[in-house]
Amino acid sequence: MEFRHLGKSGLKVSAISYGNWITHGSQLEAEQATACVRAALEAGITTFDTADVYANGRAEIILGEALAGECRDGLEICTKVYFPTGPGPNDTGLSRKHIHEAINASLRRLKTEYVDLYQAHRYDYATPLTETMEAFADVVRAGKALYIGVSEWTAEQLREAHALAADLHISLVSNQPRYNALYRIIEAEVVPTCQELGISQIVFSPMEQGILSGKYRPGEPPPEGSRATHESEGARFVRRVLRDDVLTCIQHLAPLAQAEHLTMAQLAVAWVLQNDNVASAITGGSSPHQVTSNAAVAGRKLSPETMAGIDSVLASVVESDRAMVGATSPKQRLR
Repeated sequence: MEFRHLGKSGLKVSAISYGNWITHGSQLEAEQATACVRAALEAGITTFDTADVYANGRAEIILGEALAGECRDGLEICTKVYFPTGPGPNDTGLSRKHIHEAINASLRRLKTEYVDLYQAHRYDYATPLTETMEAFADVVRAGKALYIGVSEWTAEQLREAHALAADLHISLVSNQPRYNALYRIIEAEVVPTCQELGISQIVFSPMEQGILSGKYRPGEPPPEGSRATHESEGARFVRRVLRDDVLTCIQHLAPLAQAEHLTMAQLAVAWVLQNDNVASAITGGSSPHQVTSNAAVAGRKLSPETMAGIDSVLASVVESDRAMVGATSPKQRLR
């Protein structure tokens, strides 16, 4: 396993991390999910990513149980706060109240005294950023989190938060965006800003919900048992990009993967890790074999010819509109 520094901090994370969005508590039963976590540990993965909203807290519970008995010092456990975790008006967002209650609930579910990285799952336009960052500073000073990160924030938001974190003497070290060979909206502004500030990317969907694995073919129904056929949150996300023009282009990546002696899924993950600002690529898996296969690309360097070939094959279907960064954060207060 390859390990990379998270931002300018001294913390190192595994280049391949294991995430349980959609899978744990939703797509996978607890026993199978635990088997995937065991496979991740055996492959050398030490970084595990989850969130309080995944499967309404069930994902954190399953991850905590699967990691029980492991040496805590040898793990980096990351979770997130923002999305609704209950019916109350304060059960969402990045207010001081919600952050305080959410971190305590996450620690109980994860069966740990602290998380290594606590992340703002989206930007909260309904709460002053100073309130949010002060609340995060309280969490760090209480020993409940070691570092702070965010997810899908714009370059401007990252710059403002980084300045506040510096004033509060806490470490804002990461951003977690969706990023892959098809979806590159962070490259124009977010990555250069993060490189300047000493913030790393921990990216999700490096295989674009499995589409870059090549298993979805143009003009054919999704394979049985794939995420697109599962009645879960995952199906909604993958179906929105299952277009024949995209799927046709992806099939032309197969010779490039073969030339590198990689599967197409491995090629997709390896591509993400070529970006120097990426500290870790979050991969999941519905079976231990998938987890092991994903982890095997840590440290692989793709040739310049392969990188150029990927750009050429996907040129007509790549999404790179910088204006889409932060689009998933609601822009207005409800009241």
